[in-house]
Amino acid sequence: MPEYGITRDQAEQGGIVKIAQILSQKGPFVATIKAGASVKHLVDELQHHNIGALIVSDDGRHIDGIVSERDIVRKLSDYAGEISNLKVADIMTSNVFTCSAEETVEGLMEIMTEHHFRHVPVVEDDGSLFAVVSIGDLVKHRMEELHDERAALINYITK
Repeated sequence: MPEYGITRDQAEQGGIVKIAQILSQKGPFVATIKAGASVKHLVDELQHHNIGALIVSDDGRHIDGIVSERDIVRKLSDYAGEISNLKVADIMTSNVFTCSAEETVEGLMEIMTEHHFRHVPVVEDDGSLFAVVSIGDLVKHRMEELHDERAALINYITK
């Protein structure tokens, strides 16, 4: 168990946790879809991977956009029964906020909360796609931190 609720890596960094640490546990898998794919295919892929968003990319490295369950729902009111005829490019978000693996968990949580982002692509220094982090990943990490801190406090008090 980490002493005082933080790991050795965190202690060496002054207690700051970076996205790279989340990704080391989660892995770099990224589900992508091409902009020309149908919304039906998009829905099938979301269900197949049991995820809430896909990165839109024709080559798996360059980010053309992001498309989520929210995008589908928002377009339902505009297109009703015709939504299955649309392409991913018709409903995706093109202006995508990204972060690096060196971003802090706390900083990214603040940005995601403020802007209502649930998924953020993580990019390499050259801007190419590396991974995706979700608000769920960050909340899970924070819950683990709180659990460790609680255990450390109980251990400290009962010694």
